[in-house]
Amino acid sequence: MTRQELKEFLDAKVIQYNTAEFLETDPVSIPHSFDGKEDIEISGFLTATIAWGNRKSIIKNARQLIELMDLAPYEYVMGHNPRDLESLSSFVHRTFNGIDLTYFITALRHLYRNHKGLEGIFTRYAEKDSLQPAITAFKGHFFELKHPARSTKHISDPSKGSAAKRINMFLRWMIRNDHQGVDFGLWRNLSPAMLSCPLDVHSGNVARKLGLLSRKQNDARAVIELDQNLRKLDPEDPVKYDFALFGLGVFEKF
Repeated sequence: MTRQELKEFLDAKVIQYNTAEFLETDPVSIPHSFDGKEDIEISGFLTATIAWGNRKSIIKNARQLIELMDLAPYEYVMGHNPRDLESLSSFVHRTFNGIDLTYFITALRHLYRNHKGLEGIFTRYAEKDSLQPAITAFKGHFFELKHPARSTKHISDPSKGSAAKRINMFLRWMIRNDHQGVDFGLWRNLSPAMLSCPLDVHSGNVARKLGLLSRKQNDARAVIELDQNLRKLDPEDPVKYDFALFGLGVFEKF
């Protein structure tokens, strides 16, 4: 395909998959349970954190996680006491457990009290054409408090070579306004043009078949390469193609 033919093909797939029906089987359905900005942010961040493995299991466990927070994420984060945190000890999703969740709740309160919340940190460290350095800075602030060493593995760092798929997905949810009821567009001071594709095995394999990615590993360098090629197709909203790549891989076995 020529670049124009590729753009037309992927644009059609974006229209096909970037719809409200997408919510039915996607973890983004969890933050859609809320109306308040901070509730959406916190539930979205925690859901994205555990978003690996079977999608049904992700959604089930994310719902359980929110129930442990009394269905009020922001109020729970800001108002919890040590006894409240004891109820989190039973939570498990793959390698993310109650120890990790307890620290994450504590760290989130620290961010909202001292760093203007999740949006505040990413806005402060955003660069003109990338949020990848902001992810690195975010991880640094997130683990400013005394923390279990095991918990650091649950936030990826692009500067260490990670594709940071789950945080890039969370940022897509918060920043991109698709006007279709999937992505929220809550963080209006940050442009969708800064976003990077949440690269995983599905989107990576499809991108390679379409000539959008030559690097074999799904790592930070692959994210940069894919970013460059998606920006050629749409410099203002390159990550809309995440829907096309993911849909082609998961639903069409492209």
